[in-house]
Amino acid sequence: MSVEPLQASTVPYGELVPVTVHFDDLDALGMLHNSRYPLLAERAWAEYWHGQGFTFDGDWAAAGDMCNVIKEMKVSYERPITRPGRYAAHLWVERLGRTGLTYGFRLCSADGTETFAQGHRVLVRVDAQTLRPTPWSDRARAIAGRLLRPEAVDTGTETGREAEAEAA
Repeated sequence: MSVEPLQASTVPYGELVPVTVHFDDLDALGMLHNSRYPLLAERAWAEYWHGQGFTFDGDWAAAGDMCNVIKEMKVSYERPITRPGRYAAHLWVERLGRTGLTYGFRLCSADGTETFAQGHRVLVRVDAQTLRPTPWSDRARAIAGRLLRPEAVDTGTETGREAEAEAA
């Protein structure tokens, strides 16, 4: 199952991917539990890449670009989500390097006009056998390149975070 991006007329770059908040995602205070914000972002990214034909069926050796690890994740909570319903994840790419990339995300209203949380995560593609960083495929780079935020520059060189990941 793939999820079609929402109408992107309200976002100047990236994609809006629908997400759903269920009643049982709310905490005792009636707010979306803090752990659910990054989970919604993760699920939206998984749906986006799945919709682009990237899948994982349990075989890491065949996973290709899906064989990646999260180096860093940051979430800033702006205002609480207090009701179940349809929302969106605004997704984009901040940096695209040889072996790593930084995704930006914003959890927002379904039309993209209200922000509830925002953040980023740094991914490093790894070789399934060695678990060492390895380059993204040309296909993944092309798809990620379409999501580059306009101010972001695709230099093809490693950023500071990616260099740290290489050293790790």
